[in-house]
Amino acid sequence: MFEAGIELKKKYGPEHVYDFSLGNPDLAPPPIVAQTLHELADAAQQPFAFGYMPNAGYPEVRERLAEIVADEQGVACTARTVLLTCGAAGGINALFRAVLEPGDEVLCPAPYFVEYGFYVENHGGVLRSVPARPLTFELDLHALARSITSRTRCVLINSPNNPTGRVYSRAELTALADILREASVRIGRPILLVSDEPYRFLTYDTTEVPGIFPLYEHAVVISSFSKNLALAGERVGYVAINPAMPEADTLMAGLILTNRILGFVNAPAVGQKLLAKALGHAVDAHIYAQRRDAMAEVLRQADIEFSLPQGAFYFFPRIPVGTEDTVFVNQLMEEQILAVPGSGFGYPGYFRLAFCVDERIIRAAGPGFARAAAKARS
Repeated sequence: MFEAGIELKKKYGPEHVYDFSLGNPDLAPPPIVAQTLHELADAAQQPFAFGYMPNAGYPEVRERLAEIVADEQGVACTARTVLLTCGAAGGINALFRAVLEPGDEVLCPAPYFVEYGFYVENHGGVLRSVPARPLTFELDLHALARSITSRTRCVLINSPNNPTGRVYSRAELTALADILREASVRIGRPILLVSDEPYRFLTYDTTEVPGIFPLYEHAVVISSFSKNLALAGERVGYVAINPAMPEADTLMAGLILTNRILGFVNAPAVGQKLLAKALGHAVDAHIYAQRRDAMAEVLRQADIEFSLPQGAFYFFPRIPVGTEDTVFVNQLMEEQILAVPGSGFGYPGYFRLAFCVDERIIRAAGPGFARAAAKARS
């Protein structure tokens, strides 16, 4: 899709291509980021300005990050339970390398971020997806419970969700925790609940993102700062372990080792130093709220069925009856509109739109959506 976008922009001009394919945040970072970069540039002439640090990250950054995690999760945390990683992807891979044995299973609600399957396979595991309920994308708790086997090692969730924008409720997560607690006893080892949360900061209509630490002792949170600080590409994230986990110290020791032997070694020094000053700041989320409303209006006018996102910056609409997701995405491309078919996220029959683009682009794409939808239904 990225390469197709380049070709379309060459052919029609960038202003006539409506690219909703990539979740690449377009907002400028908060002012504290630029200010800190200037300070780092001034300090760069000093010895060891960007030297090696302890494998878990700079201690002062871990301390500050632990405070942020504690506030979000509603549980007291310390630096000992936080590891700085090369983005959320690096954190997920470090975790799977530490806990998966060959053949172990990771359960994940579908639709899910397309690279999860590769992360699991990297370390000998098997990703098993469990479809969420159509259109609302609520967790199918009964199906999740039935899918747990003696090889289940983790349940991986993403809330707010990419690609749906769904935020799992406290009631859903409490019920899921009860299921995992009972299943852990039954199979004789703890099942980890892993929550991937890079969009936690971005919710709408007073939606709450519940903390999972108070709900389940064997919980792990993984996140990054590519979205809330607009630092996509800087590759800085973290893994936080529930302090109530009996094996927390052992798991952290394993994560510090795997983070190193996988070749990440540390999150970038510049990114960590940026975090030391920028934690607690964020981009203006109100801009995304306006874009969400604009995209909802465009889809309604095109008579395309969707569930209004509760968080993140994605829509996951249902394709018009009578066609397939890949076919419809190609029809959109004929209108210079770039989207991603739902089958890429393990959930055919839908398509993803990333609305982290200027509102004018969203509204200008309206007639193209309407024409493509009418063609699909004809």
